[in-house]
Amino acid sequence: MHDVLDELYARWEAGEAVAVGTVVATFSSAPRPAGAAMLVAEDDTVVGSVSGGCVEGAVYELGQQVLADGVPVSQRYGVSDDDAFAVGLTCGGILDVFVERISRESFPELGDVVESVRAEHPVAIATVVEHPESELVGKRLLIWHDRASGTLGSSRIDDAVTDDARGLLASGRTGTLYYGPDGQRRGEGMSVFVNSFEPPPRMLVFGAIDFAHAMTRMAAFLGYRVTVCDARPVFATTSRFPEANEVIVDWPHRYLSAEVAAGRVDERTAIAVLTHDPKFDVPVLEVALRSKLGYVGAMGSRRTHEDRLRRLREAGMTDTELAGLASPIGLDLGARTPEETAVSIAAEMISLHWGGSGKRLSDERGPIHREGG
Repeated sequence: MHDVLDELYARWEAGEAVAVGTVVATFSSAPRPAGAAMLVAEDDTVVGSVSGGCVEGAVYELGQQVLADGVPVSQRYGVSDDDAFAVGLTCGGILDVFVERISRESFPELGDVVESVRAEHPVAIATVVEHPESELVGKRLLIWHDRASGTLGSSRIDDAVTDDARGLLASGRTGTLYYGPDGQRRGEGMSVFVNSFEPPPRMLVFGAIDFAHAMTRMAAFLGYRVTVCDARPVFATTSRFPEANEVIVDWPHRYLSAEVAAGRVDERTAIAVLTHDPKFDVPVLEVALRSKLGYVGAMGSRRTHEDRLRRLREAGMTDTELAGLASPIGLDLGARTPEETAVSIAAEMISLHWGGSGKRLSDERGPIHREGG
């Protein structure tokens, strides 16, 4: 729902009803991940996508039906269906789409969700998408780290889903949970989709050089909240890095230590050390590699890399700690320019996150998309 939330809220505030189709589960090479959404308005406006164009026409028709009768519907699209090619899903994947009618009457708490998202307070929407009792389908529970609002049908269901949804929320994951009809852990019959709204992950770029400018633009494009940090005020300016959310003038290791201590970095945080200067590189990498971060990379030649490893070992770092360092940074794309190098770094980050090989897809066999992350 992230990609349609602004439009949804604007129409909700205006008192309009809309149908929202959300991908709640995917299998094999599905084109969009769980959480991808498409909005169908009463004026026939369509916003968002559930499949990148494959089944949008079918979901649009389903959305019109749900708008008319208000009954939520789950629909599976895939090559195993008789009408798979008719709706255009020819990629070999399967996706489940849940379509519901949303209005002020049906979802009065939407304003609370939007307020939390804009304030960057983590919140999850848990929705019953399958249940033997049809009247429970579409029930919602809003879940924050410290409270919950609404009900999915019983206190037992609410307690089970709240616990599990907070686990998903803590890791920034969206997905479907499965229970027995009354929230039994080892049961089947009820499916609950948890849509997590976490603040965007952070990327910290150390070293205000030309490569950092390209990296900042790439990271912002990928959805990161970007911070550029350099101890040299003449280089660390907002005019040089307009795409950055913030530009900090400070010694990198001192800034990162403060962010770690304040709990403002986590396992989704990516760090790119681009300074090429050991007096900056080594201290900040000591802090980064001893913290639980998602990605730590450092730029430099192989000679620079070997010198950096020697200095880090002299500082007391172990081989286990050093194994978390991506250096020289990036994938071997033959990159030369700052922009190409930024693509190389981003490609490595994506590959590590999703377990990709970094090889050409045309030379590989098997599924294109991997589960996990």
